[in-house]
Formats: sequence, C-alpha cells, structure tokens
Amino acid sequence: MDSKLSKPVDLTGFRSLTLEHGNLIGLGLIIVGFWVFFALKVPGFVSSFNIFVLLRSLSIDVVIGFSTMVVLATGGMNLAIGSIGVCAVMFSGYLMQSCGISAAPAVVAGLALGIVLGWINGVVIVRTGVSAFIVTLATTSLYSGAMLILTKAQIYNQIPPGFATFARMQVGVVPVLLLVALAVGLGLLVLFRYSVLGREILSTGANARAAELSGVRVNRVIIFVHALSGFLAALAGILLLSRLGAAMPSIGQDWLLPSFLAPVLGGTLLAGGFVSVVGTVLGALLVATIRSGLLVMQVGSFWLQLFLGLILLLALFIERYRTLYSARRSKLGGR
Repeated sequence: MDSKLSKPVDLTGFRSLTLEHGNLIGLGLIIVGFWVFFALKVPGFVSSFNIFVLLRSLSIDVVIGFSTMVVLATGGMNLAIGSIGVCAVMFSGYLMQSCGISAAPAVVAGLALGIVLGWINGVVIVRTGVSAFIVTLATTSLYSGAMLILTKAQIYNQIPPGFATFARMQVGVVPVLLLVALAVGLGLLVLFRYSVLGREILSTGANARAAELSGVRVNRVIIFVHALSGFLAALAGILLLSRLGAAMPSIGQDWLLPSFLAPVLGGTLLAGGFVSVVGTVLGALLVATIRSGLLVMQVGSFWLQLFLGLILLLALFIERYRTLYSARRSKLGGR
C-alpha cells in the first residue's frame, strides 16, 4: 500500500494538454475580439469578398506556420523556409513556362525540390553538429543566391490558366486552398498524436539524449523534420504561385516573421517537445485577421510590421511564462 502511494504519478501530459486548451481558448477569444473590433470599425471587413480573401491568405499562412512548427518540435529552427519556398516556386514556374510541362508534374517537381533542400539542411546539421540556426541562416543565402543566378531573377508568368484558377475555387464560402491547408494539418495531427514517429520527434525535442538512450534515432528524426519542413515550405510556395498566377523571385521574403508567429502564438514550445497543430491554425488566423483588418482600414504596411513584431514579443513572453509555470508545477508534483 505504501509503495503504491510513494510511486510518483506522471502528470506531464495532462498538464501539457491543460495548458494547450487554456491557450487555445484564450487565443480564440482574442481572435473574436479582433473580428468584433474590425467589424464595428470597418463594416467592409465582414463582406463576403474580404472574408474569402482573408481565408485564402490564411491557407498560406497556416502551411508556412506548419513548416516552422515541425522543426520547433525538435527544438530546432529553419530560417530558410522562404528561400526553399521561392526555389520550389521558381523551379515549377520554369518547368511550366520554359519546358512546356503541365502543371501537375511541375508542382510535384517543385515539392520534391523542397524536400531535397530541407533534407540537405538536416544532413548538414547532423553531420557537422552546427546549430540549425547557423546552418539554415547560411542556406537561406545559398538557396536564394543560386536561384537568382540560375533564373536571372526572371518572372515566369505563363502559368497554365487551370492552375491559376485553382486558387479562386471555393466550396461554399471556403477557398479550396484552405481545405488543402486543413488537410495538411489533419495529417500532422495524426503524425504527432497517433504515430510512433511523432512521439519520437517530440521526445527528441524534449530530451535528445534521453531519446537516444531509449532507442530513438535522433539524427534521422532531425533529418526527417527538416525534409518535412522543406516540403511544407514548398507547398506554401506552390499555393501562393496558384494565387498569384506567376512565379516571382520575391516570394518568401516576408515569411520569416509569420512562420514563427503562428506556432508560437498557438502554444508550440520553442525549446521543443510540444506542438499544437490546432493552435498553429489559430495563430495564423490571428495574424491573417490583423493583416486584413489593417489593410481594410488602409493602415500603412509599416504599421503591420510593427504590430506583428510586438505580437511576436508578447508571444515569446507568454511562451516563457508557460515554460516556467510548467517547470514549477512539475517540481511541485515530484515532491
């Protein structure tokens, strides 16, 4: 009887879920508050056209957020998301315009390139032992520079009409692009909650040494998440290519801030070990809401950058508080 009472109960998972639910509820209330504010301030904000544009923009923000989220799960980061995305876009655009290849195989080739570039990041990180921050910071310039040299910064605007039309399709009031993003989110939810690989990714982020001692092939996990991040960055670029109807070398230059905002606001830990797929979607929705609301109010883009920067700082403070709170509760529970 005494041995049963003295055995500690692991409530880490329960606490994580409790914190996640609390964060999701708080984030949802903030989003509702912004929607009410913008709707009262500018009635055009809730017009069917603006909502469609907002949701279509949201679809790309969500996938960009997922691209960072999967790497944050291991405690790493990927600063080369924008560079990988634009490389995939330019490669697909080149195949469609210069090579006359139809949209489907060109898109597959672009996604494959994203996987390869992400895989290169992972391999370099594992083989050299250099931090993901330094490696992906270097490959950001490497990939972008190589793309500009090979394409001569040319814009590929002869995209098949059917592919460009895809971005304007909708099911009811929901853009098809958003359905694609949500399908990706469902796949990631299954990965992290119900698969062995997902548990290995999270355990690597929580404690890489302990995970390795438990039989997890940490190096392979790191390479996998970077390859997956590259795929998602390429997918975000392809969705944007469909929306714009042209492959431009400027795509991806402003992805870095939103890519961190969505998962961090959603509750994903920067230190690794915990992710929130639903939270990332809500975080991206908050960013898209603020961006759309400020545009409708005709506020300058520099104010948008200021607000997003302030929101990221606030999210980092909240994330830090959440980490300290979780650690304090764990110590209390272990007594």
